[in-house]
Amino acid sequence: MHYHQVEPAAWSYYMRVHRSMEEDQMERVARLASQSAVVIFSVSSCCMCHAMKRLFCGMGVNPTVHELDQDPKGKDMERALMRLLGIGINSTSSAVPVVFIGGKLVGPMDRVLAFHISGTLVPLLKQAGALWL
Repeated sequence: MHYHQVEPAAWSYYMRVHRSMEEDQMERVARLASQSAVVIFSVSSCCMCHAMKRLFCGMGVNPTVHELDQDPKGKDMERALMRLLGIGINSTSSAVPVVFIGGKLVGPMDRVLAFHISGTLVPLLKQAGALWL
């Protein structure tokens, strides 16, 4: 067997470029998340994403939705979201839907539903200016 050995300088360059791209996507996610009171990162064919959008619309909230499958850098953004959520890249867990309220990460569907069931979601939405009632 013959193994190709990667030069340390080439590996170092690759890691710098890769880390820089990840940081760019993290900054992009943060920027997009802060542009509206409620932001959902979604995939258009995901039934859980659809349920999350319906939950907010049913409450009278008009969330800004970023469909990752319709964005040329969507896969990179999904990796950035997974990193924010602490989900490993090789995990079978999905990163979407991910919800931000008032520019702050609330989390995936299970966390949003936990807030809703505990009665803390509506005050959070009011504080962010997404609900007035």
